Amino acid sequence: MDFIDYYKTLGVDKSSSPDDIKKAYRKLARKYHPDLNPNDKEAEKKFKEINEANEVLSHPENRKKYDQYGKDWQHAEAFEKARTQQYQQQSERQSYSNQSGDFGGFEGGDYSDFFESMFGSAQSYGRRSRTTKYKGEDFYAEMQIDIREAFSTHKKTFHFKGKDIRITIPAGITDGKEIKLKGYGGQGVNGGPNGDLYIKFSIINSTDFKRLGDDLYKTVDVDLYTALLGGELIIDTFDGKAKLPIKPESENGTKVRLKGKGFPVYKKEGEFGNLILTLNVKMPKNLSEKEKELIKELSKLRNK
Repeated sequence: MDFIDYYKTLGVDKSSSPDDIKKAYRKLARKYHPDLNPNDKEAEKKFKEINEANEVLSHPENRKKYDQYGKDWQHAEAFEKARTQQYQQQSERQSYSNQSGDFGGFEGGDYSDFFESMFGSAQSYGRRSRTTKYKGEDFYAEMQIDIREAFSTHKKTFHFKGKDIRITIPAGITDGKEIKLKGYGGQGVNGGPNGDLYIKFSIINSTDFKRLGDDLYKTVDVDLYTALLGGELIIDTFDGKAKLPIKPESENGTKVRLKGKGFPVYKKEGEFGNLILTLNVKMPKNLSEKEKELIKELSKLRNK
């Protein structure tokens, strides 16, 4: 397998911080996202490449393995286990047909010869190496979805390492939440179980609602007269319309809560957070002469 420089793919270097990597990935993911580049095969290929790079570099353990083992990073755990096994075999005075001493020749160097023998015939490591079962490497991926998608439970198909995987995304999924798909990771060694796939969600908010936990926040305009006298507004909620009662003499910045009109609670069907609305009292403009006279009269009444 050819070596792929994941740092170069994301346009960062080895000294880049996790935040730098995250920013670089999100910028490129938006640029090459299939929804923004329909029928563009080159953009689709680029999108897959940056997702693969992010799967490795955005997770500290994977990044550490990649920096040490290069293209063979997915087999790092099996390598360490095999090295420990060899030490144990040496202590039991068991010999290997093609290898003696420790693994010093591999330290800090190219591990390809080891991995080829380990995951190929493995003849040079004896019967125990051939029969010991190892769990496959865990994989990590990041999936971007819009906040509107996160509002309802739905199925989504995504492409990962040459496979189309269909998953169910529960309503109320939060930014940064991880879902584990058991057995969708790397292939096990010597008949061992496959690793798992962890999908981390990145929620993009394309609405004018602000989400904090299960609650939604929004600012709504209300005219001065309704704020003074009270009344009712028809407003947009996340999934429809609702009536918003305005109490008389409501001040600018007043908060009104609509219970159960917020975001779905994750994995609690039928439960919702609240919608918190902040009133923005709009002052009238372009007053007519008659309006100015009435306001002056009102001012006189208030100052008596």
